[in-house]
Amino acid sequence: MKVAKILAEKVPAMGGRRGWVAEGWRLAEDEMKLANLGMKIPVMMITLGDDCGESDVVPVRQGIDGSGEIGVVLRQQLYSVEVIFVFSLFLSLSPKCNSIASLFPCRSNRSVHFMLPRKRAVGGGEVVVDNEDEVVEVSQSINVILKKPCSIPTASCATGTTTDTTASVTTGNANGKGSNGGESSSESEVPIMYANNSADIDEDLHSRQLAVYGRETMRRLFASNILISGINGLGAEIAKNLILAGVKSVTLHDEGFVDLWDLSSNFVFSENDLGKNRALASVQKLQELNNSVIVSTLTTELIKDRLSDFQAVVFTNISLDKSIEFDEYCHNHRPPIAFIKSGVHGLFGNVFCDFGPEFTVVDVDGEEPHTGIIASISNDNPALVSVVDDERLEFQDGDLVVFSEVLGMTELNDGKPRKIKNARPYSFTLDEDTTNFGTYERGGIVTQVKQPKVLKFKTLQEALKDPGDFLLSDFSKFDRPALLHLAFQALDKFILELGRYPVAGSEEDAHKLISFVTCLNDTSGDKRLGEIDQNLLRHFAFGARAVLNPMAAMFGGIVGQEVVKACSGKFHPLFQFFYFDSVESLPTEPLEPSDFKPLNSRYDAQISVFGSKLQEKIENARVFVVGSGALGCEFLKNLALMGVSCGDKGKLTITDDDVIEKSNLSRQFLFRDWNIGQAKAIVAAAAAMLINPRLHIEALQNRASPETENVFDDTFWENLDVVINALDNVNARLYIDQRCLYFQKSLLESGTLGAKCNTQMVIPHLTENYGASRDPPEKQAPMCTLHSFPHNIDHCLTWARSEFEGLLDKTPTEVNAYLTNPVEYTSAMRNAGDAQARDTLERVIECLDKETCETFQDCITWARLKFEDYFVNRVKQLTFTFPEDAVTSSGTPFWSAPKRFPRPLQFSVADLSHLNFVRAASILRAETFGIPIPDWIKSPKKLATAVSQVVVPDFEPKKDVKIVTDEKATSPSIASIDDAAVIDELIGRLEKCQRKLPPGFRMNPIQFEKDDDTNYHMDLIAGLANMRARNYGIPEVDKLKAKFIAGRIIPAIATTTALATGLVCLELYKVLDGRHKLEDYRNTFANLALPLFSMAEPVPPKVTQHRDMCWTVWDRWTLRGNPTLQELLDWLQSKGLGAYSISYGSCLLYNSMFPKHRDRMDKKLIDLVKDVAKAELPSYRSHFDIVVACEDDDGNDVDIPLISVYFK
Repeated sequence: MKVAKILAEKVPAMGGRRGWVAEGWRLAEDEMKLANLGMKIPVMMITLGDDCGESDVVPVRQGIDGSGEIGVVLRQQLYSVEVIFVFSLFLSLSPKCNSIASLFPCRSNRSVHFMLPRKRAVGGGEVVVDNEDEVVEVSQSINVILKKPCSIPTASCATGTTTDTTASVTTGNANGKGSNGGESSSESEVPIMYANNSADIDEDLHSRQLAVYGRETMRRLFASNILISGINGLGAEIAKNLILAGVKSVTLHDEGFVDLWDLSSNFVFSENDLGKNRALASVQKLQELNNSVIVSTLTTELIKDRLSDFQAVVFTNISLDKSIEFDEYCHNHRPPIAFIKSGVHGLFGNVFCDFGPEFTVVDVDGEEPHTGIIASISNDNPALVSVVDDERLEFQDGDLVVFSEVLGMTELNDGKPRKIKNARPYSFTLDEDTTNFGTYERGGIVTQVKQPKVLKFKTLQEALKDPGDFLLSDFSKFDRPALLHLAFQALDKFILELGRYPVAGSEEDAHKLISFVTCLNDTSGDKRLGEIDQNLLRHFAFGARAVLNPMAAMFGGIVGQEVVKACSGKFHPLFQFFYFDSVESLPTEPLEPSDFKPLNSRYDAQISVFGSKLQEKIENARVFVVGSGALGCEFLKNLALMGVSCGDKGKLTITDDDVIEKSNLSRQFLFRDWNIGQAKAIVAAAAAMLINPRLHIEALQNRASPETENVFDDTFWENLDVVINALDNVNARLYIDQRCLYFQKSLLESGTLGAKCNTQMVIPHLTENYGASRDPPEKQAPMCTLHSFPHNIDHCLTWARSEFEGLLDKTPTEVNAYLTNPVEYTSAMRNAGDAQARDTLERVIECLDKETCETFQDCITWARLKFEDYFVNRVKQLTFTFPEDAVTSSGTPFWSAPKRFPRPLQFSVADLSHLNFVRAASILRAETFGIPIPDWIKSPKKLATAVSQVVVPDFEPKKDVKIVTDEKATSPSIASIDDAAVIDELIGRLEKCQRKLPPGFRMNPIQFEKDDDTNYHMDLIAGLANMRARNYGIPEVDKLKAKFIAGRIIPAIATTTALATGLVCLELYKVLDGRHKLEDYRNTFANLALPLFSMAEPVPPKVTQHRDMCWTVWDRWTLRGNPTLQELLDWLQSKGLGAYSISYGSCLLYNSMFPKHRDRMDKKLIDLVKDVAKAELPSYRSHFDIVVACEDDDGNDVDIPLISVYFK
């Protein structure tokens, strides 16, 4: 069984998209043997004959003859084709058969394709074929032995009408019913064991998404089957977002064919796809996004009975009559099928949602329940509850709350939700009489109880007549949704009557559509509009056929999120209509009909909206995209489809110094798992060129910072037209903001946080800059809270990460620094001579003396004693110094809220959490000392035996131990040590330790890496935090939650990213047009969870006036000709400004108060910079900048712009 052995070894190691695929196999049922391996490892294995060799593993499309029999057709490199079945099973064929006759008992003679999905859960094991009848799986989690052939379990039955080139697979339950309970219209039963095991989530892959949704929502997504009908640009965007999210299956339906207009908005199509069916042309590239999702196609006419196989159906290109028919079926189905209809037409878009007669929203906003630490509760009716002023309460009147840990008034600890009113930042009243309750003593936590919400949706037919309140996005367009409600209905009537869309630029077609709107309005009864904006409807008609990429991206994010809501109950659905337009993006100059004329190019759809002149500007734009993560990938896709920088004069530069990690793959959609470890910018640029080969792009791996201004020099910045930020931190944003200010370049800024996003337009001389308004800095917990008085899990995790980095990274790094150059290191410590230097030396000595490790048993001893130190001895010392009945100098209890009185732990080998802590700590300690890690460490029994050998000394609390209780202290004291003898004594001890070390000894510092669950980093941090939480009676968290907090993971989902980038690209049209006013631009804040869209004009910059001059932060004065100091002063004096101080960086070049500075008047400013500031200007620099302090004739200070002095 040579080939079978080869496959068994290779498949589990693949992990990602590289796997084995079989195409076109057919096998009689009586020839098949299956081993059901518990859906743990989604792999496929073929057992072949003894006479088959490795050379028989050939490309999949070779070896097929006319009879349908094929040789061994296996391949690496997983690419999907028309129809994909995903299996989690092993196939065992007769060893006497060298050819494979048939694969499944299918009635239709159709082509079937198999794909190895990315594994969701445990990796694993090796499959060994001992003889022709036995398959053994050697894995701890799976122990199944198949001794004889077994029958094939039918797990799905849901295919529809098929042709020779297409089939659709939508899975249901084992009874052959659709998962919604309706009858399946299958022609055959396809044996499938799902790769999507909802009980197992790849937390490395989906960590950022889990931070938004949680496990339960993810499990519901993994069980959801989705239909997307209409694979235009919008349909592809929706499919992309859902496949990245990890739904169970996505079926692509489209009866149309790819044309040139599709290339303006659909990232999966290329010119080679012209004339192909849209669904078939899409499936391969969409499947590549996530092989855990079953992606299938349907190219025949859709009938409503087929909808019962899905939990949600989405339509992007369907007539209104058909929409009403399908929605009626979905609404009345049991259980209801979520129906979503969406369309984008030029710069106009809409969404309609119907999730059934009654839909329960489990979590309306996705926020964590708010909590407060109780300070007092009155015995009143109603009772007044006050909380400590540690953090403001986020409660609202009518909220329900529960109490816990209350001492004295214990009646409140019954877990019963209670309604509150009169909510204030630090208090609220309880709608309950507590007069006869016990008297409040201390303690207590109050926690918000999130309530489900039931929504009753109308059918589309009902909602068209009575739409209710529209979801607004822009209050300057308050009446717009009602008009667009009529316009979209009129467009459907236009298409129904004329059989086509309105022609761009055709006044006749526009008037025809306007007449339909007028007719609809006249029959609207009390909802009749008083006035119809005919100019708006002209724009609507002109762009009706076009699907623009920014609009598709925006609505792809919105609709994708609505599907997630429908399948999970997470977040509040859109209820029920949403209309949007961005007519402000149109060119400011009126367009002639000839401007809309198609050019037989891939940009014809965009030209039909914006005209050929703006398209030329778009293609010749010079753009800088900073960052190539989730935002960067979406931007590159959008820009490539729009044709940005695709002209002869255009150039797009992207830079990112990061590399691809596994956790990126669930939302940074240009990357594949075989790209892990490669440079983000390089891979993303290559992927963008596949979307549009005409793209002129340069990918760099430099971080945009002061250190790389030789790369991003003056010439680079001066040649740019616009900068697009795709960054994930504020400091980098502020730096780019300053460069854009300096060179007066437009900056398009955006950011995401879970389901929230914002966009900000920074336009020279029109808007304020990004740094003009900043969020307040994050509140830091006092040092005493972290070290001695934690009262929430965040405090414990912050402390745990600090300890991890100190023990395993900083201290080993200090050890190596000393051993590399002992003289230089000890000299630096003597010169520092402070408490921080003493602490560092003590840690290094401790590491090389008392805590040095030579064997793995030493590492276990160290870990066990660390447990005793952290969770026993320190707590005993703290409670000895501050007993439970301790009082402050004012007589109040010391252990008052928010302080929590701690209790020491008792180590036990029977407590797995204790053993897990020791295991993680000992393994990581061994790594720092280069000690081999034994295999038995994974055995709890053997680990317990090793731990039992550790002798733990008794602990006696010490008197006069100082414990910091000052809450204002946020960093360790670095007060100087008066007597340097302490440092000298420590250095002497360190030198003795060095002499005991073996030659060449070095430690291996460990840098914290949160996204590798096999490295024990998060095991140790979670263990540290949870044991500390157990000391203080704080609720513990699992490792995933610990990773979110300690790893400072920013929650992220693909839908929000798509929305943000779509909005930014709508603004890019305005920037590249170059003539828009401030009121045309929009900043946006959106929250897809609510949903909420809030758009507003940007804030203008602050204007400073002096005499007849005025300037803003955008202005920079320039002085050319290599002037002297006197010439600069005279130039300023001519403006009525008296300069009294001139600085270059931190160096003072001139001050009017210093007599000697008058001797510098005739010197060139460049010479002063070189001689006084000792600056060495790089050769590429032709100017330098100075800051000048001035006053007017009345002696009032005047803030003037930065002055750039050109010396060559």
